[in-house]
Amino acid sequence: MASATQTAAVAGARVADEGGNAIDAAIAAIVTSMCTEPGVVAPGSIGFVNIDVPDEPAVVVDGYAEMAGRGADPGRFGSGRWVEMGYGGGVTTVVGYGSVAAPGMFAALDIAARRWAALPWRELMQPAIDAVRDGFPLGQAANEYLQHTHESIFGWDPDSHAALHDEAGNLIGPDDLVRLPDLVDSLTAIAEDGVHTLYAGDLGLAIASASEANGGLLTRRDLTEYRAVERAPVEFQLAGWSGWTNPPPAVGGVATAAILALVEHHGLPDAPAARSARLYEYQRAVLGYRSTHFADGTSIEREAAAFLRLARDGDMAALLGSPSTSHTSTADSEGRVCAVTVSAGYGSGAMPPGTGFWLNNSLGELELNPRGYHGLAPGTRMVSNMAPTTARTRAEALAIGTPGADRITTALSSVLIHHLVDDQALEDAVAAPRLHAEIANETYDVSIESDIAIAGIDPARIRVFPGRSMYFGGVQAAAVRHDGSLAGAGDARRAGAVATGGR
Repeated sequence: MASATQTAAVAGARVADEGGNAIDAAIAAIVTSMCTEPGVVAPGSIGFVNIDVPDEPAVVVDGYAEMAGRGADPGRFGSGRWVEMGYGGGVTTVVGYGSVAAPGMFAALDIAARRWAALPWRELMQPAIDAVRDGFPLGQAANEYLQHTHESIFGWDPDSHAALHDEAGNLIGPDDLVRLPDLVDSLTAIAEDGVHTLYAGDLGLAIASASEANGGLLTRRDLTEYRAVERAPVEFQLAGWSGWTNPPPAVGGVATAAILALVEHHGLPDAPAARSARLYEYQRAVLGYRSTHFADGTSIEREAAAFLRLARDGDMAALLGSPSTSHTSTADSEGRVCAVTVSAGYGSGAMPPGTGFWLNNSLGELELNPRGYHGLAPGTRMVSNMAPTTARTRAEALAIGTPGADRITTALSSVLIHHLVDDQALEDAVAAPRLHAEIANETYDVSIESDIAIAGIDPARIRVFPGRSMYFGGVQAAAVRHDGSLAGAGDARRAGAVATGGR
């Protein structure tokens, strides 16, 4: 298995040693990741689980964000703290309780555990409980992000500030331990009582009460009426592989499948500079179409179907005419693969008193709210860039995904091309340099890592990143071959780690 941190990867391997399968390992790893990567993700995250089990249709369990505000005072709409930060070249977002959506990831993991896990729910939660009880290192990726946000996003809430700062008020270092005793109690309650306590029990009441007391939108009804949804994934074909990725109302999977469909239809040149230029054209066509045709967040299913038809037909002319996350991938020797992507947005900074439970700012991710901040009706599922993906041939089954906002699509499709089309080893495919077409960017047409050659673009319009950069995501991939042997690749761009468990 491959996960964003060594702590999360070891958690997954631990439950595999205890008799768990790929789904058990993914659940244990992603819960641990949610609880031990402050700023990057959070216990109150949202996301998707892609499960591909032999002889069964692949399924995506949607635990993504809904617009909050069921039964809320109308005067609360528009509330929140507007923040500008230097992360990612400059980002405007909204934080605080007004930015919080229901934490849907636990609802999705509950479905996955009930349907496909081999171990009891409490055993899947235990690695995260132990990691938080022992204290965990902040980590390099979290520290890098928090350098930009530790005051503006994680400094206004007293409990949040105390967890990440020393007695002098300075951000703790990447090797310093984070201690969240209240989170141990919250996770223990979820382990013993099930996710009911988060949505309709005492923990949910504490979250909703804190939201009410601080002018937020999230209500008790938003939590009790939240439901994770099982969806049929978008299917793609590439170089003899069949693949499945995140369907509408998310758009990240659709865009990934569209890029791969263009590769399948038109191919790629052999010469490296020409190959990069062609891949840039495919990215520009797909991301440009996405930015215009999905701009208002409505009719996504209909637009997605038309989008994929154009890509599968190789209609470049028609296509051209028209944002913090974590990922875990697992595979087991019986052929099961599971890809899980979670997000807390940029973080709300909100930690309801006595819970240790950081919440997301999904409502405040302005790039995912095309109708404007708080512009959706309460209960409406929001748009997502996330694209956890599985793929299979007679010889191999693969789980793969990445964080990276709008770079999810380009990072994921690049690695899939390297592995599925070029037959590169998984580790080499993940390590290979990447490029990203910059849509509606006034300064650059394309961003690249330093050892990519690209033809036909004005050098002044190319942004070059030295070495490997977390800007281009953090792909985590796991595979099982026909003989039952396992392979994994963790992306060094975000300190990804690989672990193997099971007897």
